[in-house]
Amino acid sequence: MLKRYSALTGALAGLSMLASSMAFAEIIIRVQSVLPTKADEIVMVKDFADNVAALTNGEVKIEVLPDGAIVNGRDILDAVDKGLVEAGFAWTHYWSGKHPAAMLFGSPVAGAGVGIDNIAFLSWFMYAGGRELYDQLWDEMDMNIKGLMLQPVGPEALGWFKEPINSMDDFRKYRFRTPPGIPGQTYKDIGVASVAMSGGDILPALEKGVIDAAEWCCPKPDSVFGFQKVLKHYYLQGLHQVVVNADMYINKDVWNSLTPQQQKAMQVAADASLIRSLSYRIYENGKALKDLTENWGVILHDTPADYFPTYMNAAKASLEKNANKNAFFKKVWDSQKAFAEIAVPFWAGAQTSNAKLGKAFADSQ
Repeated sequence: MLKRYSALTGALAGLSMLASSMAFAEIIIRVQSVLPTKADEIVMVKDFADNVAALTNGEVKIEVLPDGAIVNGRDILDAVDKGLVEAGFAWTHYWSGKHPAAMLFGSPVAGAGVGIDNIAFLSWFMYAGGRELYDQLWDEMDMNIKGLMLQPVGPEALGWFKEPINSMDDFRKYRFRTPPGIPGQTYKDIGVASVAMSGGDILPALEKGVIDAAEWCCPKPDSVFGFQKVLKHYYLQGLHQVVVNADMYINKDVWNSLTPQQQKAMQVAADASLIRSLSYRIYENGKALKDLTENWGVILHDTPADYFPTYMNAAKASLEKNANKNAFFKKVWDSQKAFAEIAVPFWAGAQTSNAKLGKAFADSQ
């Protein structure tokens, strides 16, 4: 009897050790970015990865791979869908060719035409049905993917120019790097020679004269790519990407293999990344703008007044055209418009005070 008890105890102990080892098995999720490792966005991807590791007690580890590590950046979504890599990192509007509504999540042109800024967008996403529509987007694309929104940015700068631009006529003289999808197409609609290319290709294209003006993001990411080495005239106010979001795309089979606790940890870390990224950007962009103007001879200008109605009208026309053609696009845009009717009058009024307060201080400097 004692031998049988000892054997049973030993077997149970073995099962317990096996269960324990299985419970703490390390899961490695490789995330290929569409950016090189030097890009500023990668700082916050790694911050997200650190939080996931901490929240899962090291069970889930995220390895960030640079553009081209496994596939070309333009193929990363398909690679994740097929399981060639566990996850990818990019901007959802990059996939507008797969579904036009991708733009409404990654880069709702001109604030979705209804005055939504980057903070208001987060309110729509988290509390007014945006997250549920975002989850539906991948089914609409027929992609085997779970998306996690990580990095809101904006408003993005209009961009960099060789010479000052005083009107849309001046603007139209330049071959201008723009984002892909509807924001870039809207520039074409207003007569700007829009050229889409990845971030790492912009500086070489400027140096070779393939393009002669460009936008990427904001002072810090722009300075990391080195645009200030070639162009000196910088315009902060633009409409093409008042809101822009960088996301992580996880193969859904990989996502479903995680425990509910691990999935929750990743979702919590993703939501935390939204505010951490906003906070990081404000300070880093402030430091970068100070460096650009004081140490690189960059001249800051106000955007020509005729740009705003010209671009806004073209953006609204593009949004309406896509809504008439695609039911899911219309569903998402209707949701954003319904949110804006409630939230934007309050938020715009509150932000007016903030903007005047900040502008008074900035002018004093």
